[in-house]
Amino acid sequence: MPDLSSRVLELVASGQASSRTEIAQLLGAAPSTVSHVVAQLLDHGILAEEGTDVSTGGRPRKVLRIGGVDEYAVAADVGGGHARVGIVLPGGSLESVTNVPFALSDGPTVGLARLAELLDSLIGTRGAEGLRGVGLSLPGPVDVEAGVVDLPSRMPGWNGFPVAAWLEEHFGVPAAVDNDANCMAAGEQTVQPSSRRQAITIKAGSAIGAGIVIDGRLYRGSTGAAGDITHVRIDAAGDTPCSCGNTGCLETVASGAALVRILSAAGVPVSSTADVVRLASDADPEATRAVRLAGRYLGEVLAANVNFFNPDAVYLGGILSTLDPFVAAVRSQLYESCHPLVTQHLVIERASLGADAGLVGAGQFALQRGLAASLQELSTPIPQSTTRNRSVRV
Repeated sequence: MPDLSSRVLELVASGQASSRTEIAQLLGAAPSTVSHVVAQLLDHGILAEEGTDVSTGGRPRKVLRIGGVDEYAVAADVGGGHARVGIVLPGGSLESVTNVPFALSDGPTVGLARLAELLDSLIGTRGAEGLRGVGLSLPGPVDVEAGVVDLPSRMPGWNGFPVAAWLEEHFGVPAAVDNDANCMAAGEQTVQPSSRRQAITIKAGSAIGAGIVIDGRLYRGSTGAAGDITHVRIDAAGDTPCSCGNTGCLETVASGAALVRILSAAGVPVSSTADVVRLASDADPEATRAVRLAGRYLGEVLAANVNFFNPDAVYLGGILSTLDPFVAAVRSQLYESCHPLVTQHLVIERASLGADAGLVGAGQFALQRGLAASLQELSTPIPQSTTRNRSVRV
């Protein structure tokens, strides 16, 4: 179990908490215990405290932040044909964000060298002394602890490659590698109200993924495969072959890749998910119909998960979520298929960070890795205590 100091740093780095009071509330810990841990972190310079926050009465609250004012992470959110790179600051702010062409099919050696070149240029603008970590979001299953991609279906040559170790050797700082939907879910959680502690975030692009947040923290499952709804079988898919080797998966009827295949077979000139989005945005009837149907199929599979999990919110991200017919179809199917008690207060909306959600999440994971490394380097261990709320996932 990660110690309490790591949880405190995670909340401060992500921007979810900026005071002892907020930390105690989110962790269900005794205020005295939180104050003791925060004091130790302040003494070691890992946290800093300054100014005052808006007070609700009584004594003004000091604001907590990560110790070094110039600390940051660099991160990349990789898709099927592009990468989004940028600088991520504690709290989730972004700088120097750019989109660049990127071919996963080139393999990890060529691909990582290309990303390293881009990230090195960002580090040059900021100064290497403030770099805490490097984060990478990838469109496939990831063994987070090992830092390797695990049996990806659309990433030839990446399976088992030591991605995190490669990055750490190149940059000389801790690296965090995770699945794109998980990064999106973690990034989105940093900007949502603290009352929304249970959420499902969908990334609907060339493929489909989901990130699950429980008690305000990303939930990966026992083998890191939690949220892999793209390979749930659905009647509408029939026996259509899927990239995973099975047939009838949701991906074959609701993903961007599926829409390209379906529309191409109907004689519509599309070669990428971006082409589908462009046509649907221009109200092309064939593309709009296909997009709406894809949203309905996604909603059908998602409804079973929403009924089971009963989340506070469902956030829709990825390029398909930019289309109103797609979002409307997902929302309609959830209201139709879920129990009224489940949807009574359910928020269903686009991810507020949009295309930046995955980048923010990858950067936050990198910052947390860097801070955890700083804790391990302390010569005097920080005394720890358990929380009162044993249901908090850590």
